[in-house]
Amino acid sequence: MINSRVKQATITLPTLRIHNLARFRIPIFQSQPYHSHHRFHRHNSKSSAETQKPHNTTRNLLRKPIPLLADLKQIQDPDEAISLFHYYQQMGFKHDYPTYSCLVYKLAKSQNFEVVETLLGYLQTHHIRCKETLFIGLIQHYGRAQLVDKAVELFHKIGSFNCSPSVQSFNAILNVLVDSGRSEAANEMLRSCSKMGIWLNSVSFNIIIKMWLKKGDWEMARQLFDEMLERGVEPTVVTYNCQIGFLCKKGDVEDAKSLFQDMVRKGKKANAVSYALLMEGLCSLGKYKEAKKLMFDMEYQGCKLKIVNYGVLMTDLLKRGEIGEANSLLVEMKKRGIKFDIVIYNMLINYFCKEGKTAEAYRMLVDMQIAGCCPIAITYRMVVDGFCKTGEFEEGLKVLNAMLMSRHFPRMETVRCLILGLLDKGKVEDACFVLEEMEKRKKKFNFDSWEVIVKDSCTSDRSVSQLLDELVF
Repeated sequence: MINSRVKQATITLPTLRIHNLARFRIPIFQSQPYHSHHRFHRHNSKSSAETQKPHNTTRNLLRKPIPLLADLKQIQDPDEAISLFHYYQQMGFKHDYPTYSCLVYKLAKSQNFEVVETLLGYLQTHHIRCKETLFIGLIQHYGRAQLVDKAVELFHKIGSFNCSPSVQSFNAILNVLVDSGRSEAANEMLRSCSKMGIWLNSVSFNIIIKMWLKKGDWEMARQLFDEMLERGVEPTVVTYNCQIGFLCKKGDVEDAKSLFQDMVRKGKKANAVSYALLMEGLCSLGKYKEAKKLMFDMEYQGCKLKIVNYGVLMTDLLKRGEIGEANSLLVEMKKRGIKFDIVIYNMLINYFCKEGKTAEAYRMLVDMQIAGCCPIAITYRMVVDGFCKTGEFEEGLKVLNAMLMSRHFPRMETVRCLILGLLDKGKVEDACFVLEEMEKRKKKFNFDSWEVIVKDSCTSDRSVSQLLDELVF
């Protein structure tokens, strides 16, 4: 993202300050140092760089791999990463930008921002020049953690780290403001770009145009689009696509077509998404044949058909219950060598489950795995729900087993329905298995759910206490 090369500086942390950082260490370091050849490798005293005669000694030394970086990248536990960082310091290693940034990224990912800010303080105090990519990553992590003010504060402090903010970090903070719903602040930030010495690019405008469209403000979006042209910033296909999509959702397909043609006239080549948006608009107006015809136009213009285009048609066909045509479309996709994705499989599974065709849904679940497409949580949930609706609880339990193996878990309503069904069929052991799996994953029913399970499962020859004894013991 940033092409300028920066000078790396090395420092030794003051003993007092590194002890402040060390309080975050994990206990393992009190008893065992890092010396495993399997997990944290040590390099031979004579490296390959020493045995060869380099043309440029300085250049070769700069390229020498840093063992700590390789070790840090292997560690998943952030506390363990801090301990390793401290261990290397004790061994006399001088931390510099690469090792600091690696640890900062890892801690930010785990939202350990207290230590992140401590490390940033070290970088700032010791004038270690940083790359802008570090701050872009941190801004994004602050945004995901809903720490928007922290993200804004960091953006304004980039200059104090021997680093100048550019349009890339500016766009990152714009995205955070928009995603957090702070549209006014995002708009103000856009207007103050010249004071910061930042030249806006198409991405900057796209972020705010999308923001206005999401709010349903077409006029503001168009004003910004016009301003973009006045400033000499070239719109991209994304700029046009977000507007085409907005118009199609409103049902203004003719206006969307006009904008599409304007884009082509101005030399912007439409992509598969551009056509898919128009196709979706046509399908929403009941013009399926016209939408499909657009695919031929698309190929004629040299734009390759993608799964997204077939997905639009498949959605419309299944919505209207046209399973025959949907099957024909699947055959066409196979002939063209277009591999089904998770979206297509989920559409078909959802349709079959709603129609009570659980055998077909299950077959589709198996087929997708054979084809190398991994089911996601919602895929399994639909099939388990489908079996529960048709009363095939033992089949539902089989799918639940596969779901648990994939580290997914169904909705609690589904679990309740499955337990009730298994108990009704006298499968108490199976019901207990489901309850045990709930316990392992710390999933709990509320009182009302337990009451329903007990009441609905009790028969005239079976008391509530007997049933509870079987479930609990």
